[in-house]
Amino acid sequence: MRFQPLHPLFAAEVHGIDLRDPLSPGQVTDIDAAMAEYAVLLFRDQDINADQQATFTKNFGPIDKGLNLASSARPRLGNPDIIDLANIDSEGKVYDAAHIRNVSLLANQLWHSDSSFKDPPAKYSILYAVDVPVEGGETEFADQRAAYDALPDALKDELGGMVGEHWAFHSRNHLGGGGYSEEGMAKLPPVHWPLVHTIPESGRRSLFLGVHVREIRGMPTAPARVLLIDLIEQATQREFVYRHFWRNGDAVMWDNRCTLHRGRRYDLKARREIRRCTTEVQGAVQA
Repeated sequence: MRFQPLHPLFAAEVHGIDLRDPLSPGQVTDIDAAMAEYAVLLFRDQDINADQQATFTKNFGPIDKGLNLASSARPRLGNPDIIDLANIDSEGKVYDAAHIRNVSLLANQLWHSDSSFKDPPAKYSILYAVDVPVEGGETEFADQRAAYDALPDALKDELGGMVGEHWAFHSRNHLGGGGYSEEGMAKLPPVHWPLVHTIPESGRRSLFLGVHVREIRGMPTAPARVLLIDLIEQATQREFVYRHFWRNGDAVMWDNRCTLHRGRRYDLKARREIRRCTTEVQGAVQA
């Protein structure tokens, strides 16, 4: 494999691998090492089905079910390890723009880290583009290691020891709700993670933020949310962001522990079929 940088700070394109093929232990090691360095990897011109995507993902840890835990709906793709992010129904028809399904999809346009609202949280995500619009729908990634490095020392000291409360439905409720039942929401109670943690593989310090964070432990709600908004603004400045323009057959893999990401706007009447498979963190989160 060969890794070609895509941004001055992070992100790289991977050449010389077909994700349909089983990975050797050496390839798994090389991809892990590249993730520790780049945090975001792009695999172009792939042709994988849902089962092959899940098989590739399982090389890097146990599968994270994400918000699927709160849903009783039968998966459209038939594989419960895959999170379906398409705006189409089981017959391939694009949902109406006002459909409740689009509330959940629109929440992905807010800066977030996948499954930060779970214990254990997510580690790697692999998003695969089956059919994407000609215009719009890009995905932006922000390097939270570089963002932390750039903070003033006084703010770094202030953040030390701060703990954020992450709740899965904070973003959905902000947009008007995602149609989840009380029983479903009870399956994903709030969890607490440090606002700054250490990535074990690289030893680098990283912010751990996003729209799922609704409180800071021990701080009144209003000043906590102002601080969180300010931190996200600082952490997503243009110099920290790689913007990916999707092509059909792209697979993008990222480390949720040290990146934020968001989708960008697109015509909700346009077909956008993408699917995600994600792994869980193994072991304790290091403050």
